Amino acid sequence: MLHQLLLQVPATVATMTTAVVDTAKAAAQSGSAQPDKMSLLELIMKGGVIMIPLGILSLITVFVIIERYLFIKKASRSGKNFLNSMRDVMNSNNLEAAKALCKSADNPQARMISKGISKIGMPLKDIENSMENAGRIEVYALEKNLNILAIIAGIAPMFGFIGTILGVIKIFYNISLQDHISLGLIAGGLYEKMITSATGLSIGILSFIAYHWLSIMVTKTIQKMEIVSVDFMDMLYENQKKNA
Repeated sequence: MLHQLLLQVPATVATMTTAVVDTAKAAAQSGSAQPDKMSLLELIMKGGVIMIPLGILSLITVFVIIERYLFIKKASRSGKNFLNSMRDVMNSNNLEAAKALCKSADNPQARMISKGISKIGMPLKDIENSMENAGRIEVYALEKNLNILAIIAGIAPMFGFIGTILGVIKIFYNISLQDHISLGLIAGGLYEKMITSATGLSIGILSFIAYHWLSIMVTKTIQKMEIVSVDFMDMLYENQKKNA
């Protein structure tokens, strides 16, 4: 009997050793396995139907930012020698050359001065009022579509929040149909629906920053218009004194 037991010991040890090795290999393989990775597009697609209006809002935001930036940037450009050249032609009473100079400049300041030149011969107050009216039209053109960014900055996070709420409602509805609550069911569905909130907030922040950034550019352009307007009225006043 003792002899049989002694013969079984090596076999038992060998079996235990094999089991330990197999377990270690399985643990090593599971530890080295990499979690599944998702691309950005796949992550966005998991946001659901609410991502469609958010995508439209993001396209509108990018379009308005680019279009307004290029327009305002062009409008804010004014030649450094524009006022000096205008002063020279006004001192020589060459109105045709002054109009040609404004046309070549092609910016809000030049168009406003061109309006004033067309009213020369009228009282200075009427010329000033005419230039102010032309300036208001130019300001309106500069501020066009900026309110769209302000609106998107407000509604994009709301769309994202609605998407998350709808997703949570769906998650709890699915839980009500199950016999047991699964942490994976809750966490998996919730992270997918919170994508809409993150997207909405990102679009809202971008629109908010762009709105104020472009508004600052508009303000600087308006200041240039006011400086040019004051300088031009001074030219007219000086010429009027000389011709008096």
